[in-house]
Amino acid sequence: MTELARIGVTGLAVMGRNLARNLARHGHPVAVHNRSYSRTKELVEEFGHEGTFFPAETAEQFVASLERPRRLVIMVKAGGPTDAVIDEFAPLLEPGDMIVDGGNAHFADTRRREAALRERGIHFVGAGISGGEEGALHGPSIMPGGSPESYQALGPLLEDISAKVDGVPCCTHVGPDGAGHFVKMVHNGIEYADMQLIAEAYDLLRRGAGMEPGEIAEVFRGWNEGRLGSYLIEITADVLAHTDAATGKPFVDVVTDQAEQKGTGRWTVQIALDLGVPVSGIAEAVFARSLSGDAALRTAARDLPGPSGALAEPAYSLVADVEQALYASKIVAYAQGFNQIQAGSAEYGWSIDPGAMSTIWRGGCIIRAKFLDRIKQAYDAAPNLPSLLVDEYFLDAVRGAQDAWRRVVVTATQLGIPAPGFSSALAYYDGLRAERLPAALVQGQRDFFGAHTYRRVDREGSFHVLWGGDRSEVAS
Repeated sequence: MTELARIGVTGLAVMGRNLARNLARHGHPVAVHNRSYSRTKELVEEFGHEGTFFPAETAEQFVASLERPRRLVIMVKAGGPTDAVIDEFAPLLEPGDMIVDGGNAHFADTRRREAALRERGIHFVGAGISGGEEGALHGPSIMPGGSPESYQALGPLLEDISAKVDGVPCCTHVGPDGAGHFVKMVHNGIEYADMQLIAEAYDLLRRGAGMEPGEIAEVFRGWNEGRLGSYLIEITADVLAHTDAATGKPFVDVVTDQAEQKGTGRWTVQIALDLGVPVSGIAEAVFARSLSGDAALRTAARDLPGPSGALAEPAYSLVADVEQALYASKIVAYAQGFNQIQAGSAEYGWSIDPGAMSTIWRGGCIIRAKFLDRIKQAYDAAPNLPSLLVDEYFLDAVRGAQDAWRRVVVTATQLGIPAPGFSSALAYYDGLRAERLPAALVQGQRDFFGAHTYRRVDREGSFHVLWGGDRSEVAS
């Protein structure tokens, strides 16, 4: 009997190539296909010794080399290119076959594609894959959506090649249709916030405490041994310690200070607005990148006046305070992200388990961190936890960090060092704990100019004041 491939990967740029190699290394015969056959040949010639590959020159050959039910993984650019590949392969498939989109697709596109292919009996799986090219090769965090039936056939392979923490795969069935890509989107939004907070910590130590990048690298290495231990803290230390070979300067000083973005952070904020979920930490990270990239605006505003104050505390005191502020703000960023996942799950009927998401983010992905174990414990103890901030562990952590957190925001303000991540996280925290918010005044304003009505604290119903008349109150 002719051997067939267990799974196929089409789109052999770095991510697709490494994912195919990962599958082959784990003993899964894998069909490989690319629009340009030369790339397929290069993969097999260079890495054919790693496992069993079935190179295909045409879509027909590729599909014919797959065992049933066919599992076809698309690793191409999101948007039009993904639709083009689906249009090419779907007519060649049969009911029960699976198309897996492993790219960073917008979850709304995934929902549309899943519904259309479902009518043809084909399972469409939007699978978020995090970990970059190294993760794809050595074990990523995988967030597949789609039908439960598709996961029965696909899940064992994905779990096999995913990262493992304490023997547990960093892969699980997230939920129906677009749930996997939605969770990956929020993951990336949290990643934006995490990176922004780390950058602000560096900036405060560099400009506030007068420390050099190499010194700050050692601070970060120390932090990585403690509760802040994470992939991002680890690589930050390496980046700050690196010296540019051409100039002998710290690497961070020769890189243009204009951060780029591919869009998933923006999507997170846009969808949060649609859902009415405040993700201010993620939003500030997105806007900070936008501000950094607007070179013309920054040049025009370069002479804006700033404070003349100097740091009063010694550097060691600021280092300790920044560690506290970074941890507390990080908790807020994750709390906001998990709230968005819960809101999206409720809106679209996905029944996403937030504890399971924290489990699969512990390894392989960019935001993997020690404290994800704590998040898992929090949701295991209370699956309907309204916010991570009210969990006993995180409540104690923020309580202990609060004074230092406030000092850091004040210090940044006094020195004119922008810290939108730290300050917005603190404002969100204070907003949550406030007994009364000024939103009451906002409602009064809305009622005045637009007769939008308001509710009272002492009785049920909606009301309106006749502002243009005798200012009496009427029920609405």
